[in-house]
Amino acid sequence: MKTLGIAITYEGRLVGKLTAAIVFLAAISSLRFAQNACFAAEKPNVVIIYGDDVGYGDVGVYGSKKIPTPNLDQLAAEGLRFTDGHCSASTCTPSRYSLLTGEMPYRKKGTGIARGNANMIISPDQFTLADVFQQSGYKTAIIGKWHLGLDDEKIDWNKKIVPGPEALGFGHYFMIPATNDRTPCVYISNGHIVKLDRNDPITVSYQGRIDDSVAGTKYPDARLNPEAITVYKGDGYHSATVINGLGRIGYMKGGKSALFKDEDMADDFVREAKKFIKTNKDKPFFLFFSANDIHAPRWPHKRFRGKSQNGLRGDAMVSFDSSAGEILALLKELGLKDNTIVIATSDNGPVYMDGGYQDGCETRGSSGSDRGHDASGIYRGGKYQVYEGGTRVPFIIRWPGKIKPGVSDALVSQIDLLASFAALLDRKIPAGQARDSRNYLKTLLGKDTKGAEIIIEHTSREKAIRCNNLKYIEKKQPELYDLSKDPGEKENLIEKFPEIAKEMKELLDNYSKQPLSNR
Repeated sequence: MKTLGIAITYEGRLVGKLTAAIVFLAAISSLRFAQNACFAAEKPNVVIIYGDDVGYGDVGVYGSKKIPTPNLDQLAAEGLRFTDGHCSASTCTPSRYSLLTGEMPYRKKGTGIARGNANMIISPDQFTLADVFQQSGYKTAIIGKWHLGLDDEKIDWNKKIVPGPEALGFGHYFMIPATNDRTPCVYISNGHIVKLDRNDPITVSYQGRIDDSVAGTKYPDARLNPEAITVYKGDGYHSATVINGLGRIGYMKGGKSALFKDEDMADDFVREAKKFIKTNKDKPFFLFFSANDIHAPRWPHKRFRGKSQNGLRGDAMVSFDSSAGEILALLKELGLKDNTIVIATSDNGPVYMDGGYQDGCETRGSSGSDRGHDASGIYRGGKYQVYEGGTRVPFIIRWPGKIKPGVSDALVSQIDLLASFAALLDRKIPAGQARDSRNYLKTLLGKDTKGAEIIIEHTSREKAIRCNNLKYIEKKQPELYDLSKDPGEKENLIEKFPEIAKEMKELLDNYSKQPLSNR
């Protein structure tokens, strides 16, 4: 079997070795699987509380001073808080793709940020995180944001929409099809638009305006009728159909009775999550609670407005924390706390003014700080960027009696949750599936303090590789950083250590072609 034979040293330290990597990592994977098989007799409930655009520095225990997050802080106090936890990509669709499939998004075409009318990005024949649980006898659900496409042909929003999450291991779902800034602005549950009036059919277009001859309620066009924007404006791209006084991406007609209300969305998702938990309290369940908060346009319920010192963005974060708190409180109330693994994390790093939405943020994009708050903490960049702030996100896990509370500096990635939970439940991953997901269950349980030696960070145009604390970014002008001394990625070492950069590039090239798991 071909290997590269790379032994990476930096300042006299061996920081990575690829010699016989494929054989070695495969052996380690098998060993970890065997070591963790003892947990398979247990079937704890699992709840993933997934924030949207929540940055490392947006949570109190990660350094936030202007945004109160008492529920997430309490979860961290009772669980294990990772300081080097990552999503796989710095934007939503590819990050969610990796979480659910255990595969880096660059391995499949069409995994970029999806339109609101996109078709299924995950194929029904792909093995998913939800499959791990469903095939282990769990009741499974996704509540919240989807943004991974629906159907395998042009979507007819007025009929049952299949395939969808039910083809990917989710027995139940209640969700928005894409994002809150994209049409259609409706909920879909188990294949059907919620509260749809068949006499007001929905039509969605991302190709241009919908002709007046097409049936369905007509909504204002922000470009033609800017006075219809009554909340706050977005940029030109986010100025097509106006729903609830906010411009959206894409055009929509019909479905007036089915429209969501932005300020009620968090409450609607919490209500549905609670319903699922109560219905399945006597069975093992997996809940993927995929919140919309704090994605733009931000318009949290009025009871949250003014509750932070960071405007509507901070208030939306207070809303997210409240949603997490309600779910955690219900688990405790039903006596499920001790037998439930809860993970709280985010799909990518933070962004301030996004989509041009004038919600009070003074900083455009995801670099720097906004009104005295740095949502990435000490890390550089955020959403859309390949720097640490783009993928290093809050990552908290709690399992009372099994995970000792504390803080871990181990390197962990969401892409490894699939293989780790498969190990927990003694579920074999089909050949060729989840090929980048590795079993780091011991790390998640706090029994290993190192975690992954290698992870890959991804944007739509760039890739980076972490080898312990060394980071190489593949660009037209490549960059190399030592995060142990320079966590803010300020000093590019590419000219000082060209041989290290060359070896790191070879390592990245290797894992761009070959899977991380080497199963």
